[in-house]
Amino acid sequence: MNKTGLGKGLGALIETESTDNNGIVELKINEIEPNINQPRKRFDDDKLKQLSESIKQHGVVQPIICKKEDDAFRIIAGERRWRAARMAGIEKIPVIIKDLTSKEIMEIALIENLQREDLNPIEEAEAYDKLMGEFKMTQEEVSKTVGKSRSAIANSTRLLGLDNETKSYISNGQLSSGHARTLIPIADIEMRVKTARDIIDRDLNVRDTEKLVKRLLTKRSMTKQKEKDCDLIEIEDKLKNIFGTKVKLLPGNKKGKIVIEYYSNDDLDRILDIVERPKKKQ
Repeated sequence: MNKTGLGKGLGALIETESTDNNGIVELKINEIEPNINQPRKRFDDDKLKQLSESIKQHGVVQPIICKKEDDAFRIIAGERRWRAARMAGIEKIPVIIKDLTSKEIMEIALIENLQREDLNPIEEAEAYDKLMGEFKMTQEEVSKTVGKSRSAIANSTRLLGLDNETKSYISNGQLSSGHARTLIPIADIEMRVKTARDIIDRDLNVRDTEKLVKRLLTKRSMTKQKEKDCDLIEIEDKLKNIFGTKVKLLPGNKKGKIVIEYYSNDDLDRILDIVERPKKKQ
């Protein structure tokens, strides 16, 4: 089951490479329960039916991996085979029983799905996030476990910051992870969802999506600048009426300047008198 480029691989994690069949047992299918922490949330019905038909003809060729929990056996790897076997009406299924930690179970379930390319981008991101959150793994540790770069892990988990509607488009395959990453800079949720729908309706590729998002963000930035300019102009007019001369506001990132023009020493004295007027009234 090992594939290059996927970290430790299942063989290293569950050590099932022995040719000795003594580790394989047959269990009743109703004694087995799915993994509640299975990274994969969606199972393709058509593919499941195809696998079920194959199992009817040839049986379950590859055993699933389980852990004994009280009176049941919890699936670690092979839930798709188990579901298809149930669909096929199989009463017993070959199983390898392993005593693993919760962290190891999560790693194996994640790697198995990645090897089969069964996870959608959101499921993958949630699995990485769980390894880092619940099991306190760093991005570097996750990247070594699954055989992906640290930047790939970081880019994947960034998708979890998107709104639920946009994430649903990614989960059901209407938007790719490439499309999704271009939407991340759009902070306004309403604008982002509207853009996502537009991408789907127009069937835009990732490059065209990048251009669209860039135009939208540039337009929004210019609109905000115009709104800001209008506010500054209004304040400048108020100050102009107070001082009877031209006033300019020069805003910065955290601070700014007020420039008040005067045209003679007498004009400067007049402006100073206006500034000091409240003090004279006290």
